[in-house]
Amino acid sequence: MTAPPQNVSTTSELPPVRWLRSSYSTGANNCVETARPVSGPGAGLLAVRDSKTPDGPALLFSPESWAGFTAAFH
Repeated sequence: MTAPPQNVSTTSELPPVRWLRSSYSTGANNCVETARPVSGPGAGLLAVRDSKTPDGPALLFSPESWAGFTAAFH
């Protein structure tokens, strides 16, 4: 069983990261973005945020949890 995602209240709690937009995005700013922090509270995890609120909260998934989450939608 994989651990549930953690969260951070705002993306400013994470170190500077490069956010990547989903390849399914239509450009209308209505998708998710992901990043891989290498230090700080999200080190080794996958950060996921809503592109409409880039300064808002982010979920932090372990690689195994993210794989399970995305596999559920295929």
